[in-house]
Amino acid sequence: MSVEELEGSELGTKNYWDNSYDQEIANYKNHGDVGTIWFDEDSQIRIINWILKQDTLSNDVNIVDMGCGNGMLLIELAREGFSNLLGVDYSEGAIELAKQIAKDQELNIRYQVVDLLNTELCQQELGTFGIVHDKGTYDAVSLCPDNPKEKRDTYLNTVHSIMDENSLFILTSCNWTEDELLISLGDKFLKKCSIPTPTFKFGGKIGSVVTSIVFTKK
Repeated sequence: MSVEELEGSELGTKNYWDNSYDQEIANYKNHGDVGTIWFDEDSQIRIINWILKQDTLSNDVNIVDMGCGNGMLLIELAREGFSNLLGVDYSEGAIELAKQIAKDQELNIRYQVVDLLNTELCQQELGTFGIVHDKGTYDAVSLCPDNPKEKRDTYLNTVHSIMDENSLFILTSCNWTEDELLISLGDKFLKKCSIPTPTFKFGGKIGSVVTSIVFTKK
């Protein structure tokens, strides 16, 4: 079983994000504005609260934020006492902005420019992590105008390659339903649980605007 691909969008192109972060860097330097949090801040808060409730996770668990953007999720985790944090993004501007924000807030967070579609290089350079976090990056890859399915598969191979049998993959999407994600990820990942998100009712059916699922590696 497969899912129908999303319609391509400029949100799935590196050029779009490079231009966006050029503007956000300028705004930060001029006004101290850290920029946009992908989707909404509530999704980020739910993820952080879920992590904080896991008794089996220590504050030195190795966490990577895939497509970290301005790095605000890692900023909040650092404020909560987590110390082993890495943010990766393919946009040089995103990493520049994230580094500057962390420096200004005197937080020790590592950031690195990485092509997440280069699975072998990611595995060599990044190693493995206790938590692999993705809020919107799988969505952006899915919106790529060229060969989105191939790119989605490659990205998931990358995620799989930096996990071990105890790792958690926390994926939040605003483009895919839980059922669609379970189909697309079913070959490589097992659902551990869902992180509850707000629901709405329309036409007698209940749905969610945002889906957050925690996976383990098959």
